[in-house]
Amino acid sequence: MDAAAALARWHAVVESRDPAGLPGLVAEDAVFRSPAVHTPQVGRDTVVGYLTAAFTVLGPQLAYKREWLGEDSAVLQFRTEVGGLDVSGIDMITWDDEGRIVDFTVMVRPKKALDAVIEHMGAELLRMLEAAGTQ
Repeated sequence: MDAAAALARWHAVVESRDPAGLPGLVAEDAVFRSPAVHTPQVGRDTVVGYLTAAFTVLGPQLAYKREWLGEDSAVLQFRTEVGGLDVSGIDMITWDDEGRIVDFTVMVRPKKALDAVIEHMGAELLRMLEAAGTQ
């Protein structure tokens, strides 16, 4: 597994701002760990749903500022704005041998910004469910 190549694929999808590329990046049994939800969210469809909502909420201001690359993982420091608040955070991503995301953990600070992210993510996830007709 080439972590640099997997990371490049992630950056390409983020820069495109098009969530259609997400399913091909995520393993079937992937896990998403959010600062807004106590339990890990499991499965490709669920992880893709959370990442799709994050694309909308974190929006065009999302920019990765620094990154640390490991053998099968990366830590990406980001900044964005949500609800008029400056948001700082990190994405910790782990890939499998095929270069698909198996674990995606998000951490956000400060608390006021996290509260704004939680509020906006909840609204976006609800909107997505309603649009899909699965509420």
